[in-house]
Amino acid sequence: MDRLEIKPAQRLSGVTSVAADKSISHRLAMIAAVAEGVTTIHNFAESVDCQSTLECLRNLGVHVERDGSTVTIHGRGLHGLERSSRVLDAGNSGTTVRLMSGLLAGSPFETTFVGDESLSRRPMKRIIEPLRQFGAAIEARDGNYLPLRIRGSNLDAINFTLPIPSAQVKSCVLLAGLQARGVTKVHEPVVSRNHTEIALAQFGARIRNMANTIEVKGGGTLRGKEFSVPGDPSAAAFFIAAALAVPNSGLRLTGIGLNPTRTGYISLLVKMQARVAITRLSVVNGESIGDVGVEASEIEGMDIGGSWIPNIIDEIPVLAVLGTRSQNGIRIRDAAELRAKESDRIHSVAKNLRALGADVEEYPDGLFVPGGQRLHGGVVDSFGDHRIAMAFAVAGLFADGPVAIQNPDCVNISFPGFFDLLSRVRE
Repeated sequence: MDRLEIKPAQRLSGVTSVAADKSISHRLAMIAAVAEGVTTIHNFAESVDCQSTLECLRNLGVHVERDGSTVTIHGRGLHGLERSSRVLDAGNSGTTVRLMSGLLAGSPFETTFVGDESLSRRPMKRIIEPLRQFGAAIEARDGNYLPLRIRGSNLDAINFTLPIPSAQVKSCVLLAGLQARGVTKVHEPVVSRNHTEIALAQFGARIRNMANTIEVKGGGTLRGKEFSVPGDPSAAAFFIAAALAVPNSGLRLTGIGLNPTRTGYISLLVKMQARVAITRLSVVNGESIGDVGVEASEIEGMDIGGSWIPNIIDEIPVLAVLGTRSQNGIRIRDAAELRAKESDRIHSVAKNLRALGADVEEYPDGLFVPGGQRLHGGVVDSFGDHRIAMAFAVAGLFADGPVAIQNPDCVNISFPGFFDLLSRVRE
């Protein structure tokens, strides 16, 4: 599909689930591959990115079965992965490359990762440097980009401080640490999402979490078990924003992952006086899960930066769109990492908002979207970026005229069925 038109909505209503959590699905599959025994994962994400992870694992000798939304993985043990007879194609998935590189750093063979055009522009030096400290040999185009060639070897534990807040880099180091001699320590000046730490503990890894430091002891045995993946809070974010912005709306989103390292978006909205409430909170397999209720409401707007950013990095595009409906505007700083995502998200958001008639001030590390602006209809570009496409689908629901999104199929990277679900809850 080359273009999709989103027309203004009268209201949104209903009770619905959203796409399964992509971050958790990736991690459970990878750790299950190096565990002993069978792991069953219910509600595994249908996203294209997670299919890339499963296909790479199959190429590494892992037996993977899928029956609907349930994935069964027959673990090969900590040192049981086999050399692939072909390059591993990660598609658009940075998580696949960065985390799986940690697993492969201790495997005694050579592996090459490739990806699509977008992934081939994303930086890999951030994982190359710590993996070399472990003792792995790694080569990359211009020292930073795919193709990435890894020659695994015997690893020695390292003491590593994250130079930037990054759950992917942290996870890469922890997964390599599983195979290293000794105790690997990761120091995290700003806390990022902790799904890897939770999953490792669930599988029986010898892992300790302290204030801003995680330790994992190499060796040992991981044991397969049964999991159920919650709804993705980053997917829910678009429906929360839509229900807030479209008058007279009310939605309840069920079974949403509410890990505290992922709920910054909801916390910020509540601080801005949004009517958002969490109910039926529980903990399953170490992850917090609950329902999120949201009603149309005006939000105040605010300046957002510092330690908030790692917690809301995926939600910033839709927050910026929502900024046009706020009273005082939304200013984002300290988010230069957005320029190294599937697209340069700062530029993508600014250009598309301007195409819909909004004023935007762009900074090297963020942007300012003044409040009280009305968006007119127009044509926007997804830039091949799933989160940009979904953010501007939300804009189309409350703009004064239809918003046409170019290349909308990129939403399948994280949320197949997004547009169908949007159609079901709108009136």
